Formats: sequence, C-alpha cells, structure tokens
Amino acid sequence: MKQVRLTQIKSSNGRLESHKACLRGLGIRRMHHTVLVRDTPENRGMITKVWYMLKIEDV
Repeated sequence: MKQVRLTQIKSSNGRLESHKACLRGLGIRRMHHTVLVRDTPENRGMITKVWYMLKIEDV
C-alpha cells in the first residue's frame, strides 16, 4: 500500500482543537517530527484539514 511522509513545519499552538486532534491522529508529536502513514481516505481527510502545517511527500 502507498505511504505518505508527513513532517510538521508549523506550530500547533493557538490552532483549533480539531486541528490538533488531527495531528495527534496522524501520529505527529512535535515540530519537525516525521511520520509515515498509509495513504487511506481517512488519513487523507486529516491531512487535508491540516495541510498548512505539514510538509507532504509521497513515498
């Protein structure tokens, strides 16, 4: 299955609680933290919601 590499490049301080929850759901814990997630519709929905805080790369 395809995977996507996500890196948080902007702070989550002062963001909506639902956006912070999306970051936690994707497994991102802190600034410059990189995770690999499966490219599923559920994950794509969370990525779309917080795209402005992430660097997104296809693997």
